[in-house]
Amino acid sequence: MLTNRSGLLCCLIVLLISSRTAAQETRDQKVRADRERVQSDGFWIYNDLPKAFAEAERTGRPLLVGLRCIPCEECVKLDDHLVDTDPELRPLLEQFVCVRVVSTNGLDLDLFQYDTDQSFAMFMLNADRTIYGRFGTRSHRTEWIGDVSLPGLAKALRGALDLHADPSRRASLAGKTGRPLEFSSPEKYPSLKDRFTDALNYEGDVVKSCIHCHQIGDARRDFYRSQGKPIPEDLLFSYPHPRILGLVLNPDECATVKSVEPASIAETAGIRAGDRIQTLNGQPLLSIADIQWVLHQANADGGQLAAEVLSADSTTPKTITIALPPRWKQKDDLSWRASTWGLRRMVTGGLKLEEATAEERARLKIPDDRMALKVQHVGQYGAHAAAKRAGFQKGDVIVRFGDQDDFLTATSLLAFGATQTTPGEKVTVTVNRAGREIQLNLPMQP
Repeated sequence: MLTNRSGLLCCLIVLLISSRTAAQETRDQKVRADRERVQSDGFWIYNDLPKAFAEAERTGRPLLVGLRCIPCEECVKLDDHLVDTDPELRPLLEQFVCVRVVSTNGLDLDLFQYDTDQSFAMFMLNADRTIYGRFGTRSHRTEWIGDVSLPGLAKALRGALDLHADPSRRASLAGKTGRPLEFSSPEKYPSLKDRFTDALNYEGDVVKSCIHCHQIGDARRDFYRSQGKPIPEDLLFSYPHPRILGLVLNPDECATVKSVEPASIAETAGIRAGDRIQTLNGQPLLSIADIQWVLHQANADGGQLAAEVLSADSTTPKTITIALPPRWKQKDDLSWRASTWGLRRMVTGGLKLEEATAEERARLKIPDDRMALKVQHVGQYGAHAAAKRAGFQKGDVIVRFGDQDDFLTATSLLAFGATQTTPGEKVTVTVNRAGREIQLNLPMQP
């Protein structure tokens, strides 16, 4: 079994090799070389979901669908070669029909719903489209070690095989498929339909023909914003990380608690370190991503989730209730997500904000419970230069947005702007610049 230390070492080696290769290859060359390598190897079906479903139907094996943008150095989290040759994973993979999907062009969004701020995701499902589970989590722009691992993937694959072999559990899997989205595939969204088709263009510029994962989320948010509608909270705060409940999970297990934050939602519910969360809201859990799916579907206004928990010192699971307070999703952190790029265009005119330090607050005489968001970066081009044109400067500290001064984080300000303002509206923003307060008019954008 691959240990965390040896797995990390292998990944570092792969990343080093990839970075050297990247310096010698263009993005187009990397895409074409990846296609040639996967097709010549013959183990993974390459970018052909209909063929994979037909093979699963013929053989009775479950499907493993890997969504991985190409080329994307961040996707080397579980490198293909490392996964395919691991002595524990390979025998498990051979029990699946494995298909590699390298773009979202034409992807069935009624079935394949996942965190589009990821660039790597896996689905384990049956030929009849019953989803057994998801795998692939990230809570930082570049770091991933605390969220995914090879041992964790092995556990998820075993769990999916167990579910596949037990048709009596199919009813518990119904909730793993979401409600239909606004459009059934990415290229049908208004902001994408004139730029992309439902397939990659290998005859031309294949890289520019690819719809990346994050573009789906961008297109969904743009769809609501362009109509002057609030962005739904489950789209704005999508796929909350379990840390929002105070849970730190072991990435080497399916859903085993590593630690619990004091006074958190999880601790209040009675969850303890070492507990294995077997089901959440009735759904069996194969990974951290499965927990995120349940949280994504949960009511943003609060409510209750039933969890079946097996303690480390017990052989009998117990059912506990997790109480979600109103607006609990807004405790999540959006700062690492690629989606903040579009939100900053809409709400802050391209400003990237950070919380002022205690020293800066003291110097500017701003109380701890009042707004103090420092301008870290001012966008320079196009719609992301709206704040620049309005007079904002790097180093400004925003102390009031409209008539409110209680936004303590950039996330809370972006959430307010995305749900409570409309394109074309101008918001009076007060900034503290070198100890002097200045009012600037910031345009809200589509």
